[in-house]
Amino acid sequence: MKVIYTDKAPGAIGPYSQGYEANSLVFTSGQIPVEPMNGTVPEGIAAQAEQSCKNVGAVLDGAGVGFENVIKTTCFLADMDDFAAFNEVYAKYFTSKPARSCVAVKELPKGVLCEIEAIAETRY
Repeated sequence: MKVIYTDKAPGAIGPYSQGYEANSLVFTSGQIPVEPMNGTVPEGIAAQAEQSCKNVGAVLDGAGVGFENVIKTTCFLADMDDFAAFNEVYAKYFTSKPARSCVAVKELPKGVLCEIEAIAETRY
């Protein structure tokens, strides 16, 4: 197993890693919409979805893969009323349409509106 770390995504806010590579797969931790350079969170679901996608992309890049390698995502929303707006942004990044689960949760870290985790393949 190999730990994935990049300074282009937010650091872990708990006892976990940004991601792991094992057996030709990359597993990212859930990425919330924290801007890695200054720790700020943008306003609104569209901006937060955008930053979460960028953070997932940074972790994938740290593992040497990209969005096209993603085979499964799990998405968490604080409010299912944000589903359509979230999907609009998500679709720009996950163009290969990986398998996905999307659920509403009671609360997310730092009071954010969304979080995304991904599983990617390192080779075809």
